[in-house]
Amino acid sequence: MSSTRKRAIAFVAMATLGALALSGCGAGSRTGNENATEVACDYTAPESATTVNVLAYNSSAIDPFTDTMVSSCTKDDVTVKHDPIDFGGQVTKTTATLSGETGSYDIVETYGFVIPSLAVDEKLVPLDDLFAEYADKYDLNAISESMRQGMSYDGKLYALPMQAQMFVMAYRADVFDELGLEVPKTFDDMIAAAEAIKASGKMQYPIALPWLATADVVTSFQAVMNSLGADFVTADGEVTLDTPEAKEALQAMQSLQPYMDPQVTTFDQPKVQQQMYNDTAAMSIMFSGRMSDLTNAENSKLSDSFGFAAPPKVSTSAPYLYDRLSIDGWSIPFNTKLDHKMLFEMMASAVSEDASTASVPAAYPAREGMVTPENSPYGQAANDSIAGAMPPVVSPILAPISNEITPIVAQFLAGGLSVDEAATQMQAAGEKIAG
Repeated sequence: MSSTRKRAIAFVAMATLGALALSGCGAGSRTGNENATEVACDYTAPESATTVNVLAYNSSAIDPFTDTMVSSCTKDDVTVKHDPIDFGGQVTKTTATLSGETGSYDIVETYGFVIPSLAVDEKLVPLDDLFAEYADKYDLNAISESMRQGMSYDGKLYALPMQAQMFVMAYRADVFDELGLEVPKTFDDMIAAAEAIKASGKMQYPIALPWLATADVVTSFQAVMNSLGADFVTADGEVTLDTPEAKEALQAMQSLQPYMDPQVTTFDQPKVQQQMYNDTAAMSIMFSGRMSDLTNAENSKLSDSFGFAAPPKVSTSAPYLYDRLSIDGWSIPFNTKLDHKMLFEMMASAVSEDASTASVPAAYPAREGMVTPENSPYGQAANDSIAGAMPPVVSPILAPISNEITPIVAQFLAGGLSVDEAATQMQAAGEKIAG
C-alpha cells in the first residue's frame, strides 16, 4: 500500500478515538474565549502582520487549551485564529492540510494513535530541540513523561502533550444504592447488575456503550483485546486478529448486547450521554472528556445521581482493564511557513501550569498530578483507569488496520458473521495492510 494511501486511511481511523478523540472525541460543549485563562505567551513576533491558523475540534475538554492559546497569544500584529469545528470536520481538514506542500494550518491538534503513521510520512516537525530550548521557560518537564512518549515515535517527539482521555465508567449511584449493587469489576458483573436493574423494572437496556458502526465500535473491540493483554498487532508488526484473544474479545462484546439498546451501533458518545441524561441507561463507559458534561445540572436533572469508577476488566483473569488511553497534543505541520519557535511557544503557553489548572475538571491535563478526587468528580476513576490500562503498542499500521476492520466488527455484532468468520476476515485485512 502506498504511503499516501496509508496516511489517508490513518486519518479516517482517527474517528475511532472519539478520544479522543473518541477523543472525549467528537464535538461537545463549547467554551467561549471570554472564559479563557490568560497566560504568558512571550514569543518573538514577525516584522509584518501575521495570522496563525489553529486546527482543533471543539469539546469541553479541548476548548480550555485552545481558548487560552487564542486569547493569550493574539497581540500586536499577530492574530491567532481558531474556527469552531467538530471532530469529523477536524479529521477532514487535517487530512487536507497535510496532503500537499502548502497547508492551511500552522498548529494542529494530533493524537498519540496516529503519531507513528504521521512520523513515518514526515508530516510533522520533530519537537525535541524546541522542547529542550523552552523546557525551563514553560516548565515543560512537568508534563508526564509517559504522555511525551505516547506522542513520540522512533525516539522523536512529534506533539506537545495537552491532555489525556481514558475510559471511565459512569453509573447511576442512586439506582445501584437502591438495589444494593456493587460497582462492576468485570463484564460478568456488568451483566449481573444489568439483570438486576431490568428485573426491577427501572429500565430495559441498562448498559450504554458508544458502538457507532463507522467508528467507535472498533475502539471498543481494541479495548476488550487490551484487557486480555493483546492488540491488533504486536510491537514488531505481527497481525493478531485471529488469535484466541481476538475471538474472546468478540464473544465478550456479544455478551453485552442483550442489555444494550438494539440501535447501539448507531450510537456515538453524545448519544450515550443522552441515554444517561434521560434515565434510559444506568451504566456507560466513555472517554473521560464526556464525564464532566454528566455532572452539569443544565444537561440533566440527574446530574447529581452519577458515580464514576475505572472501567471493568473483561474477566477476573484479564490482566488489564477494558480501557483505551488517548493523548491529545499540539503539533507543527511540516508545511507551515511560519517560524517554528514562535509556534512552539504558543503551544507551550497553552499547556502551561495555569492553563492546565483551569482546564480541570473538564480535562485531564498532561501535567503530572493535576487531577485529584478533590478537584474532579471523576478524578479518582481517571487515575485508576490510567493505572490499570495496558501499555500501548506503538505501530504505524495500527490506525489503518483499525479503519479496515471496523465494518467487519460491525457486521459481526449485527449477526452477519460468526466469531471465526469475523476473525478470519480481520486477519486477512490486517495482513494486507502489514504487507
